[in-house]
Amino acid sequence: MAQPISRADGGNRRSRKTTPAIRTILSYSALLIGSFLIALSFNLFLLPNKIASGGVSGISVIINDLFDIPPAYAQWTLNIPLFLAGILVLGRQFGAKTAVGSVLLPLFVLLTSHWEPPTHEPLLGAVYGGLGVGLGLGLVFRGRGSTGGLDVAAQILHRLTGIRLGLSVAVLDGLVIASAGLFISLENALYALIGLFVTSKTIDFVQTGVQTSKAAFIISRQPQLVSDAILNDLDRGLTRLQGVGGYTGEDRPVLLVVVGQNEVTRLKLLVRDADPDAFVIISNAAEVLGEGFYDEKLL
Repeated sequence: MAQPISRADGGNRRSRKTTPAIRTILSYSALLIGSFLIALSFNLFLLPNKIASGGVSGISVIINDLFDIPPAYAQWTLNIPLFLAGILVLGRQFGAKTAVGSVLLPLFVLLTSHWEPPTHEPLLGAVYGGLGVGLGLGLVFRGRGSTGGLDVAAQILHRLTGIRLGLSVAVLDGLVIASAGLFISLENALYALIGLFVTSKTIDFVQTGVQTSKAAFIISRQPQLVSDAILNDLDRGLTRLQGVGGYTGEDRPVLLVVVGQNEVTRLKLLVRDADPDAFVIISNAAEVLGEGFYDEKLL
């Protein structure tokens, strides 16, 4: 059983709570800004280069190329029925945010449709379009919102067939990109894959940030000395885990401490001075939330 050591906040920061009203404002602000960024990236980079990198926006690119129908109208035509189908099949858990996103994104696409694209180079369009869409979607997701579209279709497919949600999204996006290769050109489909890859990586970046925290597991015969050094000299909190030696069968306390990248060297020196024979494992921590690191950032 994990036994927390005192001063878990490391003496650095205190978390700040936000009220429900402020959270609602921040959440809808993220949905608003994110939808605008997606629409802007679509009109400036993806549509001019006929890059259909998945989703309803990708379908609208194909429809625009085949029938010259404005993408905003195609997106509305697809988003609204999908949203209604989602309510029928999945219930009302979508809420107001999905409804707002389903209407708001095409509206921004329509309002920014006259903006002049900065490039007609497909590779640049795929990279920067994917970057902008990923940034916008990341903000929408941080606000616990949705822009509707094929995300709803993927959830319906998941509910009706039992296919994993991630696989459902990949299948639907893959069908859109394959259709782009069939109706536009194979080259455009390849660029669309680049755009989709950049989008996914950018969403991860927005979700987890650029934190450079490290998680250290320390196995020592002198756990109290090591704990005191970390608590008092490094000013970081830690947790003591109960471990058992695989060969000896003896109890071996394991100390878990999370530090910033710039504190790793100092941590190793402190552990070495307290117990030269300590066994230390240091690994990357993709995201760290809580006292002592980052204030509560979820909307």
